[in-house]
Amino acid sequence: MKKIFFFSDVHLGLHDTQREQEKEQRLLSFLTYVQKHAEQVIILGDLFDYWFEYKYVIPRGYHHVLSKLGTMAHSGITIHYLAGNHDYWLKDFFPNDLGIPVYKDPVSMELRKKKFYLHHGDGLALNDTGYRILKKILRSRISIFLYSLVHPDWTAPIARGSSHKSREFTGNKDYGETDGMLLFATDKINEGYDFVIMGHRHTPLKKKIGKGRYINLGDWITHSTYGVFDGKKFELKKWK
Repeated sequence: MKKIFFFSDVHLGLHDTQREQEKEQRLLSFLTYVQKHAEQVIILGDLFDYWFEYKYVIPRGYHHVLSKLGTMAHSGITIHYLAGNHDYWLKDFFPNDLGIPVYKDPVSMELRKKKFYLHHGDGLALNDTGYRILKKILRSRISIFLYSLVHPDWTAPIARGSSHKSREFTGNKDYGETDGMLLFATDKINEGYDFVIMGHRHTPLKKKIGKGRYINLGDWITHSTYGVFDGKKFELKKWK
């Protein structure tokens, strides 16, 4: 029986050309394997370190990965794309051109008779009020419209520079001892979900909570980890 694969936080476009080419080849080899064994694929955000769609323009440099995902979708594999905090500004390119539905908000799904709650994970840290305010501003229709008026040759460097500064800031910030993502997952499992799957943190984790499981998928910058569900058990694996 074919399986359901999960991955997140590849952050294509984050590093220099050589590192990005190596990461892209690693991801493509993984997707080739997945294509042979998958019934469904669920991407839980931040596939790209920066993505913003204009009406007739999408970011360059990702054509191999986009082509692969489109081929997989058109071959009959169901692919779901849950936007993250770095690639939230998806519009209609993925659903219309690639056949991949996009979700802008956390979503619940029933997969093989199990209840899954899928959330990228951003905004759940308890001591992160500043980000939650910024999140509302960046995702407002007015902000997106005004940003779209600027030429992409200007917006892409600005966004990438902002991404690097944000990563440096959050990497050194003390969010306190209480894990807001874990508390959120616990609440969802207490509501009756069997699995709560997230990314964002870049640290792979699989934790039993009551009768459910909380899984953080890790990332493809350091760990190259992904999840596999066969209908009975959920495994967190590392792509070698």
